[in-house]
Amino acid sequence: AATVITNLLTAVPYIGTTLITWLWGGFSINDPTLTRFFALHFILPFTIISMSSIHIMLLHTEGSSNPLGTNSDIDKIPFHPYHSHKDILMLTIMITMLFTIMTFTPNIFNDPENFSKANPMVTPQHIKPEWYFLFAYGILRSIPNKLGGTVAL
Repeated sequence: AATVITNLLTAVPYIGTTLITWLWGGFSINDPTLTRFFALHFILPFTIISMSSIHIMLLHTEGSSNPLGTNSDIDKIPFHPYHSHKDILMLTIMITMLFTIMTFTPNIFNDPENFSKANPMVTPQHIKPEWYFLFAYGILRSIPNKLGGTVAL
């Protein structure tokens, strides 16, 4: 997956291969690449949660801007307790459902190919992306030009 995604950068004219070499930390995916990707995947959720928390905090303290310039204080209700209780209830229900499904049917979302013995010398015949990448796979496969497919994506 890292090879496929990072090779999309080679579609950038003139500097694509330089970008790949810099991103990989060498001429192929190696330890520096995995360390960088691990750090990115570890830090990115904390950054997103922090920025979202700051946004929600500022939204509740300062209020949202009104493009019409009219006073909308009449329509406002406090976030806590009216909306926060509803959000906590839904979060609890969703986590309970997730734990219930994963407890009683842990392999329901797994591909049957994951249970076959791995052989690094033989490539499986029917490689396909997961369902959440099928739209990108369809776009990339429908356009024969690499740059055109990357731009369309």
